[in-house]
Amino acid sequence: MDGSKKGQPSAFETIVYGGLAIGILDFLDASIFFPLYFGIGFLDVWHGPASGILGRDASRAGGLNSALLGILMHFCVAFSIAAVYFLLSRLIPFLVRHPIVSGLIFGIAAHFVMQYVVIPLSAIRSFPSWPPVPSLLNSLIGHALLVGLPVALIAAWSARKNARNYYA
Repeated sequence: MDGSKKGQPSAFETIVYGGLAIGILDFLDASIFFPLYFGIGFLDVWHGPASGILGRDASRAGGLNSALLGILMHFCVAFSIAAVYFLLSRLIPFLVRHPIVSGLIFGIAAHFVMQYVVIPLSAIRSFPSWPPVPSLLNSLIGHALLVGLPVALIAAWSARKNARNYYA
């Protein structure tokens, strides 16, 4: 059972499956929304996450290589978000018992942590300004539905599976 206790999610399932789900869904959202709304190219979207390590100018100058680094960083963040949800779910059973409300709230919280903690501490070194309403709504709704909800549902599924396996 991968070290999971009765009725608790496993680390592997929550972090790996949850991280992949978050990474893929949010990748699709960003890759579609930002080019359509802001009129930027696909590579420009992924220079953003790479800017957290390289800085804005170096990321843009890096072309495809820095965009690929940005995609890698995006998935690292996705797995980190899934790991945080896993750890919180072990401490707060409500998160597993009520995955829909927990996931939606967690996704919105993840958005604000990224915007107002992670980005200012990165090589970008700036406090993001309030975005245009459509962009803000995409981010809040996207993080609720495509980040928080999938990892919460995966954690709840894993916990139910572990509970069944415990009694089997």
